[in-house]
Amino acid sequence: MAKQGISIPRLRKQITDEDSAYRFLEAMRWPDGPICAHCGHGKAYFLTPKNGVGRGSGKKRNISVRRVWKCAKCRKQFSVLTNTIMHGTKIEIATWIFVLFEMSANKNGLSARELARKYELTDEAAWFMTMRIREAMKREPLAGMLTGEVEVDETYYGGRQRGTGRVGMAAMADKTAIVTLVSRETGEARSQILERVTSESLGKVVREHMAPDAILMTDGHKGYLRVGPEMAEHHRVRHDIGEYAKTTHNGRRAHINAAEGYFGQLKRSIEGTHHFVTTEHLPRYLAEFDYRYSTRKLNDTARMKRLVGQMSGRRLTYRPLTNGE
Repeated sequence: MAKQGISIPRLRKQITDEDSAYRFLEAMRWPDGPICAHCGHGKAYFLTPKNGVGRGSGKKRNISVRRVWKCAKCRKQFSVLTNTIMHGTKIEIATWIFVLFEMSANKNGLSARELARKYELTDEAAWFMTMRIREAMKREPLAGMLTGEVEVDETYYGGRQRGTGRVGMAAMADKTAIVTLVSRETGEARSQILERVTSESLGKVVREHMAPDAILMTDGHKGYLRVGPEMAEHHRVRHDIGEYAKTTHNGRRAHINAAEGYFGQLKRSIEGTHHFVTTEHLPRYLAEFDYRYSTRKLNDTARMKRLVGQMSGRRLTYRPLTNGE
């Protein structure tokens, strides 16, 4: 799998039923053998019956292809789905694998309507599925600080107020502010929404994500002037005077081209694929685009394997998601 790489035709040949889907997911998530989802122990036993027939008797006994393991330490049962975004799913595991691949490989993303049509799902099930995958794409909570040269820029998502036809400053109340940091050292992107774009809010984002010895690259926005001196260096390019790139006194190349390129891809993809995203769910969409941007130099196999590795502990239930909790 690693040598040839993953593709849709190869997945179709390798995943022919649910049993092969389970085995594929186990090989990708547990390359060195099963790991207990409850205590993290690295030794477990596969439970019988091995033919996939569930316990029970008579004509009504349950037929199951779920591969269940039992931990040698805590003695609890688990599967490759336990405590992941797929926990308790009623959608076929083979479908999950194909969608995981498409969402991690397609730079424009995959809309719920398209997913429902391609895989014969209801709109609600497809939407919930994509939101759970976006939950897995979120940056690890203990991710370290960004070092080296880091580009920071802000943009606004949204458009004219519906029914008013107003654009520009008259419609700013209908827009959502987004700030993104892009590390030139690692290629990682980190995005989040802001209620207001001020020196306080921008400074807070920079301090949370950038190490003090990092080099800050911004445009001419005055909101960065207060936090700039706290960094090792702060270089600005002033778009208001037609300045988009320059060489600094110490030979650094000052620009925010990577951050602006990220925003270009983000807006084209949302408008072309999803058409509209509410502010309530926008952070998960940002996590999706951050993930693909940050892993853009990986091949499809490595990108999907990393995503599968992030599924644990990311359970997301439907009711809190729809209630805005």
